[in-house]
Amino acid sequence: MKMSKILTFMRKNPALVGFIVLFIILSIFTESFFNISNIVNVLRQVSITAILGFGMTLVIISGGIDLSVGSIFAFSAVVMASIVKGGKVLLGIIVGLLIGAIMGLFNGVVISKGKIQPFIVTLATMAIGRSLTLAYTQGIPISIFPNNFRFIGRGDILGIPVPVIIMFGIFFLVLYLLKKTKLGLYIYAIGGNEEATKLSGVNVERYKIIVYTISGLFAAVSAMILTARLNSAQPTFGQGYELDAIATVVLGGASLSGGSGGVLGTLFGALLLGTINNGMNLMNISPFYQDLVKGVIILLAVLLERSD
Repeated sequence: MKMSKILTFMRKNPALVGFIVLFIILSIFTESFFNISNIVNVLRQVSITAILGFGMTLVIISGGIDLSVGSIFAFSAVVMASIVKGGKVLLGIIVGLLIGAIMGLFNGVVISKGKIQPFIVTLATMAIGRSLTLAYTQGIPISIFPNNFRFIGRGDILGIPVPVIIMFGIFFLVLYLLKKTKLGLYIYAIGGNEEATKLSGVNVERYKIIVYTISGLFAAVSAMILTARLNSAQPTFGQGYELDAIATVVLGGASLSGGSGGVLGTLFGALLLGTINNGMNLMNISPFYQDLVKGVIILLAVLLERSD
């Protein structure tokens, strides 16, 4: 009976279990992993993937998918950077965040009103966003920003990195939305049975639009953090980030068929992926193998979820 309970817990919390196991292993076999500076560094890096994952969590719970977050990330970053470079920091941030929200809104409207599969719509938006980014920058990075903007990515408050503070702020916001609001209730209902939810009088289209808008907005927030941290916005920003975001949600125990999952699982999914990358770097393992490891872990997580 006890073994059965353990297996059930592992199946429902693959990211948490994986993170704990990996944390212990790396603490034993690497000298520099278990120290404050490295852990803070991991959290700073994880913040970007985690925030993307929080938006993706809402999308996947609702039964959708968003392949465009990487391109939204890139386009919002370069537009934001071009304005910030001119000294208009607040305006640049507002415009960048608006671009993310508007592109997410576009996804939601086309999916809801056009009755088109989210995979197709967000795949198209991914291509559009990438093209807009390259056209806007002409393939040239935008760099050198004011110190008050760079503080967002590099600064800290009371020893805590600003990106980590933003990450946990968004985490608690999404946790509240999912657990305490009508929006959260309807997101789970739509993902569980969209037709039944619609027949019960819920405006399914409206809530789908909200979900994709939030996903786009969070992609722009992540873009702001990375742009500020690197002091540069690259035309190639965000490539593959949609896969990392989906991976964090799947590792967190959410079902790609919708109706289940949670932001806490996504947080541990992001921590697991970040710890894997950090551990492989500390152990001098070639970065060429990092995606291989991610892929294997995602497959194992999905198989674990389905092994009832």
